[in-house]
Amino acid sequence: MQPIQYNSSFITGKWSENSVRFWVESRTRFIDEQSGRSEDYYQCGSCKSEDTFAENNLFYEDNYDFTPVFGPEYGIVFRRHAYLTGTYKLCPEAVNMWGGQTYRLKEPAVCRLLNTNEEIRNATNEGWMLVAQTEISNPDLGLKAIIEYPVKTMNIHNEKNLYQVDTGPVCLPDLTRNYDRAADSIRLAYVAFNAPHFADFVVEQPTPIVADGNEICKVNHYSGPISLTASNRLFAIE
Repeated sequence: MQPIQYNSSFITGKWSENSVRFWVESRTRFIDEQSGRSEDYYQCGSCKSEDTFAENNLFYEDNYDFTPVFGPEYGIVFRRHAYLTGTYKLCPEAVNMWGGQTYRLKEPAVCRLLNTNEEIRNATNEGWMLVAQTEISNPDLGLKAIIEYPVKTMNIHNEKNLYQVDTGPVCLPDLTRNYDRAADSIRLAYVAFNAPHFADFVVEQPTPIVADGNEICKVNHYSGPISLTASNRLFAIE
């Protein structure tokens, strides 16, 4: 999968009343090898709930994070309040999200696969933009996903020739079972890896707040780390 140029790739709504433009932050390609179906989901930058084009008081008082994801048939809207709600995740038809979408995706002029820790470390130190691809699969169900994202945080140990990616959010599909819609399987997660053969994720989900041994409430928070067998690739692009 050819990486896209994340610093200049956008998705624009077609609705005349608000031709909103979202910055693409990650892409997940969902592959069902048994049916031959392949779908791309584009996670865009988070914003805050707002009264668009109002004369004043632009942010809603009961504010929440708003993260859109666009797919070929269904999209996803994540609304994260300070408390749990029944509208955290919705999967509307993509055509109903701002009147449909125009994809303005750019390909990099230069795209170089980094094959060793030394190449990864050198590209980081030289200031190249880095894009990662993390491929996960469930061979028993014939399901596969390629999660692609710009590396926002990279840890480097020059003397020991080590690296560690820490980036998010990304769209992590649940490949443990078949879903009627691929969009239903997708969760927001952060990803970390420091080797080519595994990746760790921390998933946004209802998480208990505990004080003095007692659960006070639950909020949507990144919790419950999981480790998956994966194939990780890193590219230097410009």
